[in-house]
Amino acid sequence: MSESRKLAAILAADVVGFSRLTGADEDRTLARLRALRSDLIDPTVAVHNGRVFKRTGDGVLVEFRSVVDAVRCAIEWQNSLVERNAGVAQDRRIDFRIGIHVGDVVQESDGDIMGDGVNIAARLEGIAKPGAICLSEQAYWQVRARLDIAVSDLGATHLKNIAEPVHAYSLQVGVAAEAKPVSQPQAEVPEMPSPRLALPDKPSIAVLPFTNTSGDPEQEYFSDGISEDITTDLSKIAGLMVISRNSCFTYKGRSVDVRAVGRDLGVRSVLEGSIRRAGNRVRITAQLIDAATGGHLWAERYDRDLTDLFAVQDDVTRRIFDALKVTLSPAEKVRLADSEACNIEAYDYFLRGREFLLGENKTREKFKQSIELFLRALELDPKHSQAFAGLSWAYIFDYFNRWSENPDNSLQLAEDNAEQAITRRTRTNRLPDLQRH
Repeated sequence: MSESRKLAAILAADVVGFSRLTGADEDRTLARLRALRSDLIDPTVAVHNGRVFKRTGDGVLVEFRSVVDAVRCAIEWQNSLVERNAGVAQDRRIDFRIGIHVGDVVQESDGDIMGDGVNIAARLEGIAKPGAICLSEQAYWQVRARLDIAVSDLGATHLKNIAEPVHAYSLQVGVAAEAKPVSQPQAEVPEMPSPRLALPDKPSIAVLPFTNTSGDPEQEYFSDGISEDITTDLSKIAGLMVISRNSCFTYKGRSVDVRAVGRDLGVRSVLEGSIRRAGNRVRITAQLIDAATGGHLWAERYDRDLTDLFAVQDDVTRRIFDALKVTLSPAEKVRLADSEACNIEAYDYFLRGREFLLGENKTREKFKQSIELFLRALELDPKHSQAFAGLSWAYIFDYFNRWSENPDNSLQLAEDNAEQAITRRTRTNRLPDLQRH
């Protein structure tokens, strides 16, 4: 069998406590893992130019041509899992450990890859904490950007069946970085410059969480909801790369340099803004900034009635497409034009329900409150697709956490409400997307 040698970045991932999960409920665990592969893992790998060359039951090995692509894929993967695990009991969550190494590998004619490059990545995965990403020194120094992710220098680490110690670093997704995340080189050794993440070939954007300027902390759900919906709308256009909600919300409440955000997230542009709500009026400011220069590409201020909120969101997305010169397909143009405003009060109840559903510290009481809010939204607008989607996710969380007296019935309720979300949507281009944020 012919073979070839090459340099490659290898990502190794494995489910934490898989035997325990399957022992407790094998059918449900396998079904959830299959869903994760089809809905999250495989699409994320494809977006970041990776190639799955081996599956190992609950694990996967992926080849990348670039360490930057591998790390970006791993961060998005782990961030998305954080959101998917929201509301799921700790002992039922599917978490991954991920290891990444770059080195010499041997590729067989059938596409399989072997060698130390693969072995080290797999061993690094084995020492990673649940939800974390463990990098070899070779991989780390190629992506050493200030990513607002806590970085721990693990030092020279002995890995099983690897002859020489490997200097390793751990990235803990969802934990803010300290001022000095890793140990610095000794004074006599020049510090290596922090490289930028490679920019994608197509237009790219990060939507930072809009600032709530209402003076009322309880209005955070509203400003967060608008930010999330704009992110969702932008992500439906194939010609634009949009950074996930989780990555962007690590900047919430912080004063940041947009140019640093661009370097950290690997994007060409950043959208930031503020929302002030007072009674039936809302003031929204939005500014699109070139992440390389810090210059404004577009900016606008809207003073409108709440009933004009959806028109404002649509105008913001269109202005972004125009400023970034994003080419829309005929189908995308139709979808953007075919938008119909729904009941603003129902939308407000939906945002409140989503805040309970996707916030931290999931409890039975918060589950009940989210159900009540979604049902109230449907009383006001029986065709509100987002409220149906919210009910569907709430019942899925109940199914996994056994909050209600009859959780097995929740799976059917989740399916029924998901069907309603699809068939009764009132805004064709605003399909609810609770899961991806």
